[in-house]
Amino acid sequence: MTFSIVARCERTGQFGMAVSSSSPAVASRCAFARARVGVVATQNITDPRLGPAGLDLLEQGATASECRDILVRGNTFREFRQLVILDRQGNTALWAGENVLGCHAEASGTNVAAAGNMLSRPDVPQIMKEAFNASSPSMELAERLILAMEAGLEAGGEAGPVHSAGLMVVEEQSWPLVDLRVDWSDAPIADLRHLWTLWQPQMRDYVTRGLNPLSAPSYGVPGDQ
Repeated sequence: MTFSIVARCERTGQFGMAVSSSSPAVASRCAFARARVGVVATQNITDPRLGPAGLDLLEQGATASECRDILVRGNTFREFRQLVILDRQGNTALWAGENVLGCHAEASGTNVAAAGNMLSRPDVPQIMKEAFNASSPSMELAERLILAMEAGLEAGGEAGPVHSAGLMVVEEQSWPLVDLRVDWSDAPIADLRHLWTLWQPQMRDYVTRGLNPLSAPSYGVPGDQ
């Protein structure tokens, strides 16, 4: 029901994740990232508790592999879970239980990993990883993640139509730099691309407004002075 990618940008230190699914509001329960810590994707028959728990472990110093092992060992229904974990050093770790749905697969490397279930073909995660690695490191991490999702969709993506998608990137602050969601659509990845195009030029303005409104640019709304 889901395909996703997690990644770290060596240039900026950002962590991010993009995900799409046939079910609604996928990012609300599957995408978890924390600045200067890492990313945890929890999917398939999703247990959203694994996201914050995994990030806590990474923040306490666990490696991606150690985090995975602790989460899997402590999860009663581990056979239904699929996990993708990325730590602050760029190490990745994967888990897919024996009851993960349909055609499922994973692909991982330094600073990037992709995974999916109910896939149209088993090489979709590998294609996504390759698309990410082929993109320029000078691009915004969010852009590279969307390019990977578009490549995964073009390769077949999920076996059926997808209806939701999400994109999250964290950088320095306790809140995400990017947190965009398409909770129900007939073309969620295309809609996510549109949202990113809208958000990118102003995303750092919102960080400035949060930290110091006196130095923030104008708000760009009716009545703004």
